[in-house]
Amino acid sequence: MESSHLLWTPSEKMKKDANLRHYIDWLRERKQLTFSDYQALWNWSVTDINSFWKSIWEYFDILHDGEISQIYSGEMPAVKWFEGTKLNYAEHIFRKANDTHPAILFKSESTALREVSWKELSMSVSALQALFKAEGIQQGDTIAAYLPCIPEASMALLATTSIGAVWSSCSPDFGTNAVIDRFNQIEPKVLFAVDQYTYNGKSFDKTSVVQDLINALPSLKCIILVSDQSKLVSTKQVILWKDIQRNDNAAPEFTRVSFNHPIWILYSSGTTGLPKAITHSHGGILLEQLKYGSFHNDFKPGERCFWYTTTGWMMWNYIHGSLLTGGTMVLYDGSPGYPDLSVLWEYAEQSEIHHFGTSAAFILANLKEGITPSKKLQLANLRSIGSTGSTLPPEGFEWIYQHVKQDIWLASMSGGTDVCSAFVGGNPLWPVYAGEIQCRALGCKLEAFDDDGKSITNSVGEMVISKPMPSMPVFFWNDPTFERYKESYFEMFPGVWRHGDWIEITSRQGVIIYGRSDATLNRGGVRIGTSEIYRAVDKVEEVKDSLIICIEKEKGEFWMPLFVVMKADHTLTDDIKKKINTVIKNEYSPRHVPDEVVAVEDIPYTISGKKTETPVKKILMGKDPKTVVNFGSLRNPKSIDHFITLFKHKRP
Repeated sequence: MESSHLLWTPSEKMKKDANLRHYIDWLRERKQLTFSDYQALWNWSVTDINSFWKSIWEYFDILHDGEISQIYSGEMPAVKWFEGTKLNYAEHIFRKANDTHPAILFKSESTALREVSWKELSMSVSALQALFKAEGIQQGDTIAAYLPCIPEASMALLATTSIGAVWSSCSPDFGTNAVIDRFNQIEPKVLFAVDQYTYNGKSFDKTSVVQDLINALPSLKCIILVSDQSKLVSTKQVILWKDIQRNDNAAPEFTRVSFNHPIWILYSSGTTGLPKAITHSHGGILLEQLKYGSFHNDFKPGERCFWYTTTGWMMWNYIHGSLLTGGTMVLYDGSPGYPDLSVLWEYAEQSEIHHFGTSAAFILANLKEGITPSKKLQLANLRSIGSTGSTLPPEGFEWIYQHVKQDIWLASMSGGTDVCSAFVGGNPLWPVYAGEIQCRALGCKLEAFDDDGKSITNSVGEMVISKPMPSMPVFFWNDPTFERYKESYFEMFPGVWRHGDWIEITSRQGVIIYGRSDATLNRGGVRIGTSEIYRAVDKVEEVKDSLIICIEKEKGEFWMPLFVVMKADHTLTDDIKKKINTVIKNEYSPRHVPDEVVAVEDIPYTISGKKTETPVKKILMGKDPKTVVNFGSLRNPKSIDHFITLFKHKRP
């Protein structure tokens, strides 16, 4: 890969004031441990695992009952952490309650900026606790939510975790069957829901979907509807949010549960089968969010922390960690492009956001549309921008510095639903280079493996995690033998977590991600990630979006089509095809020039915004779409129709 160039260097003041620097000083003073630089600290964190995670426990002064019998025991995936202790995630959030700043700031497409005080948050959580008790909800019961990114969803989450119940959520943009596929697995006792939501300037009635959910979930005891009235017909109790009784003087109570007790259930995308119900632990999430938010995001008390997300993406769960660090959590509900792509930048100015989190897709959409926030906005408080969801190419990095703010810390990160955090991400002590994630996260023994399972640097390999982390799933729901868990991560390299991405660890100890390894383009022994093709095609101004796959045929032959969505007022011509092929040939290799360039109306994406290359590949290989595509998990299921038709007329 071409050498990345320097874009930003932290000031001496920023490095001195960083939470990470404070932690390093604390290790020296309290533990007599001295580290010459971040890399030395990282090496210690992934070799002396017991000492590192014990230091996190002590540094953040974890509230708990019991005594630690051992830091961790067992082998991946069946690892137990901090056995003998009990704690509560929500208790640590309310520990940071502070009257000097709001707990939550919220705005939507259709509502004005709203502040939720710590008192209001406390009252609502307490009221929900009383309701749960009246309904007989107990520790370990599951509670599901079909809610948009609104404060009521956060209140319900905290009330659930405060009593030791297990949370799970889907956003209203999920299809009915996609929600049922997820919630049926976990048999919830309570369902939080809305009967309508607004997106892209339009209101969507969800009454029939909620009715279908109630009918499909016999385990439900009650439904809590965030609405002014109910049209639902149910033998189960339906309670309106506005009717829940709140006591000004009531404070939440907290049930401390074992460190490894489930806190919430997240789901894999489910594009090729039943979504995996990935279950995380109270203690693992608590320690990971404190560590990552404090050291790699540099969240500080009183700062306003935003991530554009829905309740169906793990970043919604993740951003609640800003409350653990004493910050204000900033939420937005609606389309990031309505009425135009400036709406979130304007929100950042209006709500005085310090940390702005978004997806790589959003940044690239801004770049493509020529948006320049710095022309109209000051963004005086903004000091970091986070990017995740997919690979951010160098052009995305450069757009931030050229068109948003020159003196900004761009903290690209990558992790996933699997750990509800990031394996690699920001470092307030290190510079930012274009296209390169700054560092491997503390406590994460991430390596690049070659085909023989050997660790490599300065070369592309499989992303693996070779040592356990507390935020790895405790199990998959309804997977008592760990069979699906092992199949998901441990089949390629025994005892080592294979994540499924192609990465390179650079000489600077930064990380470059090239895309999913199961969607790798391998032509004549030259192997590159799909993200590199997308980066090249993005330079063709007439093209709006693209998707590429490579199908292996008999006798070592391949068929590699590139599918493109053209911008409005443009059609795919021979000249544009030639332009596409030329840019791919010049920037990567002649071997990866596509065999065909095909115009399509849309590219399939998961609800969380990731391209679905593998299902398209399987369809074009002749697999039954009903068995290889879970249409309810797609943001735009109609987009698959073209590929089904294409296979019928043009088999590879």
